[in-house]
Amino acid sequence: MRKLRGEAADPSRASSFETDGLAFLDSLYRTALRLTRQPADAEDLVQETYLKAFRSADRFEPGTNLRAWLFTILHNTARNRARDRARDTITVDSEAVERAEVSSAATPGDTPETLLLRDMLAPELQAAVDALPEAFREAVWLRDVEEFSYAEIAAMLSIPVGTVMSRISRGRRLLFDRLQHLRPAHA
Repeated sequence: MRKLRGEAADPSRASSFETDGLAFLDSLYRTALRLTRQPADAEDLVQETYLKAFRSADRFEPGTNLRAWLFTILHNTARNRARDRARDTITVDSEAVERAEVSSAATPGDTPETLLLRDMLAPELQAAVDALPEAFREAVWLRDVEEFSYAEIAAMLSIPVGTVMSRISRGRRLLFDRLQHLRPAHA
């Protein structure tokens, strides 16, 4: 029987890889939602990440950090999508946009995932995180929410560790400044 590309030689290893890999689904989705800001786009991004990971399972080194490997695939895929999207020509029908805005205001399209994320973070913190520039938001999210090390984040984002540290520091400072008004006056 011929081995297909991306198919692991040992069936039990492939099964273990799938089980271990799927354990990170929620965490990948949360990060994808942070990157895309759209539930449907986040779902597509996670699906594409897993598709690429399963196709490349034979290239994964057992004993290394599977979670970091999946997040690297997720970030690279998101970066490639953003680059490809920037090349697309966009035409806007302003009347259609206005009609959609009016109809969506009547029935909000919240998914259970967006409601959960909204409940997880206080509204003020959510707004402050969303207002961060993308590079800072991405680094702060990976460190403070997903708890990756600086080295893992640097590998995922293909930037030097010093840049990761700088972005996290600057992002946290921006969050602190935006949320300063919430602290009691005597603190």
